[in-house]
Amino acid sequence: MAVRYNKLWKLLVDKKMSKADLRRHIDISPNTMTKLNREEMVALPILDKICETLGVDYGDIMEHVKDEQEDGQNA
Repeated sequence: MAVRYNKLWKLLVDKKMSKADLRRHIDISPNTMTKLNREEMVALPILDKICETLGVDYGDIMEHVKDEQEDGQNA
């Protein structure tokens, strides 16, 4: 299972907010921000903080995508 946070980055641009602003506002570690940048999974409480801060739902900041390996196994 893989996730993409492209929707989050576009939303930040629309709200004229930088990634650093978001990190400081919700008080998450630089390591967690790195996970988001690398499209790695982060803990649900982090996503909750992001959604609450931006006034959105999970689907507005991320999307689930199939791994290429999963596609090959299901064929």
